[in-house]
Amino acid sequence: MNSLRVVRVWLAVFMVGLVVSGLTAFPVETEVTYLDAALHTDMMRGAAEATHLAGWIERVDEALQWMGAKYPFLAYGTDWLAFAHLAIAVAFIGPWHDPVRNKWVVVWGLMACAGVVPLALIAGEVRGVPWGWRLIDSSFGLVGSVPLLVVLRRVRFMEARNQGLEIRN
Repeated sequence: MNSLRVVRVWLAVFMVGLVVSGLTAFPVETEVTYLDAALHTDMMRGAAEATHLAGWIERVDEALQWMGAKYPFLAYGTDWLAFAHLAIAVAFIGPWHDPVRNKWVVVWGLMACAGVVPLALIAGEVRGVPWGWRLIDSSFGLVGSVPLLVVLRRVRFMEARNQGLEIRN
């Protein structure tokens, strides 16, 4: 597979991940309610209780329901989070079209992925998020960096091969 095709496949993986993350942030209250119900089914209850996931999701659901009933405007923050994910995905259209010229977007994306880890660990501590959940949140930055590292490596190869010439496709 040629380098441009590999770059586009990995960028697509990354962009789809951002879009899915964004779209699922809009209905977070409903999603957590469904997750809480699912964790209390016979099939899931044992694992959910053993990992303390059931208690945490129950608490989150209760907080979201209370917030939604009393202060629905606070959910506007997760709407902006969702929008940010969608807007960031759009930024990667540049590298899709011309990866060499827009390499900076990929580097910026890697820096953003790296920033997820300290944010999750520090803000999670301040906000009382359980340690295990902070590790899960941190993993999004680590997993997100994988496709971008592949892309960056291929772009550097393309730069060297083309000696800085534009790639047209």
